[in-house]
Amino acid sequence: MADFGYAGEILKVDLSSRRYTSGPTSQYAEKFIGGKGLAAKIYWDMVPPEARALSPENCLIFTTGPTTTFQGIAGCRWQVCGKSPMHEPEAFSTGNMGGKWGTALKAAGFDAVVVSGKADRPIYIYIRDGLVQIKDAAALVGSSSFDTVDELKAELGQDVSVVTIGPGGEHEVVYATTFADEGASGGAGLGAVMGSKNLKAIAVAGSREIHAADPARLEKIKERIKYFRGPPPDPNRPTPWSFGGVTFNENCWGCGLDCTRQMYFAEKGRKYKAFCQQTGIYTPAVMEHYGEWNPAQLKALRLCDANTLDSAVMAPMIKWLIDCHKEGVMSEKETGLPLSQLGTEEFMVTLTDMISYRKGFGDALARGIKYASESIGKKANEIALRYVATRSYECQDYDPRHFYTTAIFYATEPRRAIDQLHGCSILAMRWLGWYNKTPGNLCSTENMIEAARRYWGSAEAADFSTWEGKALAAKKIQDRCFAKDSLILCDLMWPMQITNVPEEPVGDPSMESQIYSAITGRETDEAGLARIGARIANLQRAIHLRQGWHGRNSDQLLDYFFKEPLKQGALFFNPDALIPGPGGKVISKLGSVVERDKFEQIKTDFYKLRGWDTATGYPTKATLEDFGLSDVAADLEKRNLTV
Repeated sequence: MADFGYAGEILKVDLSSRRYTSGPTSQYAEKFIGGKGLAAKIYWDMVPPEARALSPENCLIFTTGPTTTFQGIAGCRWQVCGKSPMHEPEAFSTGNMGGKWGTALKAAGFDAVVVSGKADRPIYIYIRDGLVQIKDAAALVGSSSFDTVDELKAELGQDVSVVTIGPGGEHEVVYATTFADEGASGGAGLGAVMGSKNLKAIAVAGSREIHAADPARLEKIKERIKYFRGPPPDPNRPTPWSFGGVTFNENCWGCGLDCTRQMYFAEKGRKYKAFCQQTGIYTPAVMEHYGEWNPAQLKALRLCDANTLDSAVMAPMIKWLIDCHKEGVMSEKETGLPLSQLGTEEFMVTLTDMISYRKGFGDALARGIKYASESIGKKANEIALRYVATRSYECQDYDPRHFYTTAIFYATEPRRAIDQLHGCSILAMRWLGWYNKTPGNLCSTENMIEAARRYWGSAEAADFSTWEGKALAAKKIQDRCFAKDSLILCDLMWPMQITNVPEEPVGDPSMESQIYSAITGRETDEAGLARIGARIANLQRAIHLRQGWHGRNSDQLLDYFFKEPLKQGALFFNPDALIPGPGGKVISKLGSVVERDKFEQIKTDFYKLRGWDTATGYPTKATLEDFGLSDVAADLEKRNLTV
């Protein structure tokens, strides 16, 4: 029987034997909620630490949370989790996705699908109202993500929702994404894992209804959210990812909170997305070639989504190719790439085709920028580091030279933890809008300091000239994010640190726990939800340690953050690096570096707050047991990974 907020069952499919079983979600829900927490526990229990990312022993876990299906709270989201091949060492990771697929899975009777093994030929899984079928996918091999979605809908009915991979996933490009209808995409290289299992797609549909424990209370919370959001944004006001006369505003399915996601119509009359970082992957090359906006910018994004290639990796890769070509490090003859056509649609067609099918130099690129640059030589590797911020060679976002707090996120996560990075940056962007007198921005310096007290633990956390308060801010942001990614609530909307209401400009940090309580009936306050987030953070740390992460020694930043001063224009949203400093005075962080001694000290402070050993960065046995993770503590103790 389902609990409130849940379908009640977890489906496990072994592709090697073509057998499937199901078990109750309730054994995980109270301690790990859903989403990332649920996936982490399933992964810990099922995946041997020595399993390689692209081996049959790895599990691919598609998971929802209790907010999935409940509209109007930006909560209809879901995740894909598993060991990723794009990290060093290979590590448990997650891709967060929107659209209807998660809701459809719960309507079909399941909170999660856990896929293990490897099929002997290409297949897809079809789930409808509890009935599970493994079907032949030979006819879909080589199809783009868009075509696969359309073909399965035509075959199975327009009510199905589909998650799939394109040629990049089929050929195990290490940064291949997963893709679902309505333009949803998930990173972390888990599309390659899907391809390694010969799993082309999962199509789901169902008629089951999911109920909240207290619907009336949930409706009151929705009204509170609407109050905080204020009137909807002007749909005619341009955003960095809107293109006049081409794109139009449309929210993710079930959101209800008026985001600024853009859509547009293109090939075959389909509707495509244009949103955030993805729309800029080809902008520098296009602007250099044409000197103005060109449809090739949107075509580049469509090609990445069609082939399921991660835009967060493709963006720095393209910049790297531009510089390598300019500086004579690589040539068209050596690479087979039409480098003289950089900025055109034709170049992107060739590039994505070579990577997706591992043709020639595309095989090196399919293994990641690090492998490709090292195959060329030292200079190429030096150029690559100009544009990446993580050891997975993803794009630069919210620089630790600007936000000291983000140093912890970059150091302790195997990939670009964008939700944690947004914990600082979204508030700072709202403040910058206020500072620049952009209409509708209420995040004054005073309001930002108050938000820092409520959400980051201290006013000092809003003084970006000092490391004071940053360890506590990092822990509080992480705990909230682990809980949020388990519920699963939209990263861009939650937490609502600053509202659109002048009478109450700073948000309410208890909103997420109120939503959790209303839906599940498990009465939980802000501190209680944060504690669940901390439990999941400790479990993820244990997973990473067991896989080869070396604690404190592995909690590092790329070297240039310590050596190269922050330059004008390095921050895409704030070229002058303006930010509040002492006493709220506006300062510029241009010229800043991360000081090694301060970085090591913030790690020590962070470990203390986490209850981890400061010398090794390992969770202590007492801490794990306090969080109800005695089995985890016992396993780590055998491996000398706890104290």
